[in-house]
Amino acid sequence: MDKEEDCEEDEDNFSKYLLDRVKQLEDRCKELKDTKQDIENKMRDEEDKKIKFKREARKLKSEVDRLKKPPLVVGTVLDVLDDDRLVIKSTTGPKFIVKTPDSFEDKDIKSGTRVALNQQSLGVVEAIPSPKDPSVYGMEVINSPTTDYTDIGGLNKQITELKETVELPLTKPDKFKEIGIEPPKGILLYGPPGTGKTLMAKAVANKTEASFIKVVGSELVQKYIGEGARLVREVFKLAEEKSPSIIFIDELDAIGARRQKSSTSGDREVQRTLMQLLSEMDGFDARGEVKLIGATNRPDILDKALLRPGRFDRIIKVPMPDKDARQQIFDIHTRNMNLEDDISLEKISSMTEEHSGADIKAITTEAGMLAIRNDRNKVKMEDFLKAVEKVKESNPAEQFGEASSEGLMFA
Repeated sequence: MDKEEDCEEDEDNFSKYLLDRVKQLEDRCKELKDTKQDIENKMRDEEDKKIKFKREARKLKSEVDRLKKPPLVVGTVLDVLDDDRLVIKSTTGPKFIVKTPDSFEDKDIKSGTRVALNQQSLGVVEAIPSPKDPSVYGMEVINSPTTDYTDIGGLNKQITELKETVELPLTKPDKFKEIGIEPPKGILLYGPPGTGKTLMAKAVANKTEASFIKVVGSELVQKYIGEGARLVREVFKLAEEKSPSIIFIDELDAIGARRQKSSTSGDREVQRTLMQLLSEMDGFDARGEVKLIGATNRPDILDKALLRPGRFDRIIKVPMPDKDARQQIFDIHTRNMNLEDDISLEKISSMTEEHSGADIKAITTEAGMLAIRNDRNKVKMEDFLKAVEKVKESNPAEQFGEASSEGLMFA
């Protein structure tokens, strides 16, 4: 009996041992599986890193190969001989006959096209864009001025003609087709300084959706021969690319003065620039949807060829404001000012004869400064009276007893 019990106990112990061993083996197997998974994950990470490094190495190798390539020579196509031969002038001076690359289409290569040439074989590598002068692109007005037609007083007739000449052909070209006439190409604003010529151009830039390119005449006067004419060409080319567009040339007399016999190279260069401007304004090539606004204080010295119809179809005088116009300008500049009730803008307008719109703006600013100086929050009539006297005293023509600028320029 004792032997049977011992046998049963041994069997139980053995069964327990087997179960424990199986459990140990299962745990070990699980541990090995986890280790295997970790190793596989690390191998995948290493493989990803390896692929990444190979990709980076290829990129660096291609960059090194690119840097090792010899520089290319810039050339210009002078003539297209046939389907596969070109006459090219390189920047180094000589002319060459080269083969046209098979990858180029016929439309890509023409006379005047700039190309890149291999330095050794002088083969055409690629076509490159024409050079662009950054100063010309800086002339485009990106942010429209905030000036509106309501900010201009006493020039209703001039504003109407400006709209008809510049805005209407761009916004309603069908009207001109129905009537059967060509729209005006340009408008010239002339008059004494400070009468609102540039202000009108700012209003056009604000109201129209066309690209607006502002040029000062003196910017087209360059030091080296041909640079001024080149700038004129690029300005009109930019306007054509951005069309519909408006070119505003301020201080036109800087390059538009009457041509005279002169022995100085500087005068001859200005005349070359003027001739290029005349050609661009009304030459062989059509201008398309490009309108021109010119402004000057000296129309009496402008070249006659510049003033003929076809270049400036409308020539508008912007005169010194009369009494009613001066009161309108005072209303515009004082609409946001804190004024006393006793102020009579009509009386102030009567006192400011021969004053321009710029003078009136200076008077309103000076009156406000006098109120600030006296620590007041409202402007009095006395401030305006003092401001009128001060602006009169600061006028060189008044101070030195000379004739007014209008009498000098437009007599």
